[in-house]
Amino acid sequence: MAKQTTIIEIEGRELKLSNLDKVLYPAAGFTKAQLIDYYVRIAPVLLPHLKGRPLTMKRYPEGVGGEFFYEKNCPTHRPDWVTTVPIWSDGNNRWMQYCVIADLPTLVWAANLADIELHTSLSLGKKIEQPTFLVFDLDPGPPADIVQCCQVGLWVRRLFQSMGLEAYAKTSGSKGLQVYVPLHTPVTYDETKPFAKEIARLLERRYPEKVVSDMKKVLRTNKVFVDWSQNDQYKTTVCVYSLRAKDRPTASTPVRWEEVEDCLKKQDPNLLVFDSAAVLQRVEKKGDLFERVLDQKQKLPDMSELEKAVESLDTVKTTTVATRAKTKARTRERTRKKAVSRKKST
Repeated sequence: MAKQTTIIEIEGRELKLSNLDKVLYPAAGFTKAQLIDYYVRIAPVLLPHLKGRPLTMKRYPEGVGGEFFYEKNCPTHRPDWVTTVPIWSDGNNRWMQYCVIADLPTLVWAANLADIELHTSLSLGKKIEQPTFLVFDLDPGPPADIVQCCQVGLWVRRLFQSMGLEAYAKTSGSKGLQVYVPLHTPVTYDETKPFAKEIARLLERRYPEKVVSDMKKVLRTNKVFVDWSQNDQYKTTVCVYSLRAKDRPTASTPVRWEEVEDCLKKQDPNLLVFDSAAVLQRVEKKGDLFERVLDQKQKLPDMSELEKAVESLDTVKTTTVATRAKTKARTRERTRKKAVSRKKST
């Protein structure tokens, strides 16, 4: 069957779009036209997170139920206005030309190639050896789900809080939670990767029944794997606001820590699942909750600070228990005083 094409112009660039009525998400009836529409509408908050970063495409030409492939080298049939960045590949022993999504026309061009998922480097292409943030990908092993990830995510946040750093959370858009710690200061992967690994191991030692730092799947049953290995020059992580190739067009969505706490408290994983429509509504109401990740400057702590930071988790727990006890005591006292007052009035 011949391709049905539509020619459009975006920001002065002419694009030829094909098969816009092709269904990419059969269970949801979500078409390529809707995929492109989502990326156009989310572009104002998405593009800053893509700017300057090497992109690995994850393409699904036959939709999420069909075969897919990763594409690191930017397609040779790309328009001449698509920006690329050369990155040396030790595995391939050659320079790879990665696509860089610098503007809306390039984003639409990639979506038209059924690049459903956008996977980006933790570095900018011009300084590929320097990560701009630390990432912890929290992956639940069934029957655990994102609820357990919320608990681990809060532990990771508290660790960095005790060291004077802020962390930010987003859903993976699949089944887990991801925690980002912006750096934007001189640092290398030789520093960030061991640091992230040590945090994963410390959490595993502290909470062996809930956390695992080894990626062997046989060890993950009903535990959360703290994937530290993403902190690598040769790996990519799904970009915030990217759609995922699941049954529904869910997206990697930034969330407030209060939402993470609420999900944990209510034990409801559905509270942190957002499809394309929900993400657009959230951005309209809340703006980009991941904006600070783009430029907040924080220095990677010294490895020696980690043990003390882990001890702070017990302090937080003790403080929380004490606070709850005080709250209950105050509530009982107020109840007692009200009862006494009512007796006097009668």
